[in-house]
Amino acid sequence: MGFMTASQDQTGDELLGADRIAEVASALPEWDFGDSVIRRDFSAPTFLDGIAFVGRIATEAENRDHHPDIDIRWRTVTIALSTHSAGGLTELDIALAGAIDDLFHEMFDSRNG
Repeated sequence: MGFMTASQDQTGDELLGADRIAEVASALPEWDFGDSVIRRDFSAPTFLDGIAFVGRIATEAENRDHHPDIDIRWRTVTIALSTHSAGGLTELDIALAGAIDDLFHEMFDSRNG
């Protein structure tokens, strides 16, 4: 998901305004948008699949130098994103959310049908 435009800050660390949050919330409907964080629960087919998914997220996050909060409860992986240094949501969070969605679909959509 390519949410950043060439005219935006290269680092993506400026806080998002209400209009931009509303725009991206419609593009990421499975994510819950709060005041300064977005969160989503993912349900993996098995516990080990969830752990593998977290491994893929970790690699993506490390490549972007932007790291989510991750909670694992059996097959449910909860991801929370916020740019702590900026004090809220930035384009970094939106871009990583899209990438995590893509990873999940890449890993598990073929199993569902």
